[in-house]
Amino acid sequence: MSRILVVEDDLTINQTVTDRLRAEGFDVVQAHDGPRAVAAHATHEPDLVVLDVMLPGFDGLEVCRRIQASRAVPVLMLTARDDETDLPVGLAVGADDYVTKPFRMRELVARVRALLRRVERAGQLVAGDQAVVRADGVCVDRATRRVTVDAVPVHLTPLEFDLLLVLLEPCGTVRSREELMREVWGWADAARTRTLDSHVKSLRAKIGAHRVRTVHGVGYAYEDGS
Repeated sequence: MSRILVVEDDLTINQTVTDRLRAEGFDVVQAHDGPRAVAAHATHEPDLVVLDVMLPGFDGLEVCRRIQASRAVPVLMLTARDDETDLPVGLAVGADDYVTKPFRMRELVARVRALLRRVERAGQLVAGDQAVVRADGVCVDRATRRVTVDAVPVHLTPLEFDLLLVLLEPCGTVRSREELMREVWGWADAARTRTLDSHVKSLRAKIGAHRVRTVHGVGYAYEDGS
């Protein structure tokens, strides 16, 4: 049974989300502010965090930054603000996806399941897969999920790691937006490609912008300059 930490200061929303996730078969832990969220993450080691942006104590962005620094975990952020800056800032500190309030519980549950499926798939090495993938100074170790760029370790979120791996296999192949959404997120939805673009932007900042090429009207490709 997967354990989910729900962090939301609105008691009604927190309980509604908790009740629905428990009805779906998840083990759920609750927190209502920033400090308690970080403490609950350390104590309960959830498999996924549903995290509101606006929280007392310190906000969800700071919560995300702190928990990702201690243990990488998928994070689905909730926000009531339809602000273009929210998504890239959230991704920069380690969020994997966003749901904007008001949201449908069916959509939230679907996003949660998709993120958990992605993590499960990522932990399984398929026969014939290379344990270590190298290209243009980037080294990706599947088993330890560690990445180095020019021999320097870089911290990628779970989703950034999977996105990089898909772009690298095979290196240089142009991957369409729909293909990347399906293989990395677990679902193909052209309406959600803003999420993909923001993740690519974050990944470029960490491994070097020149390594991920935009193919206008199609998608992205990894550029091996070696």
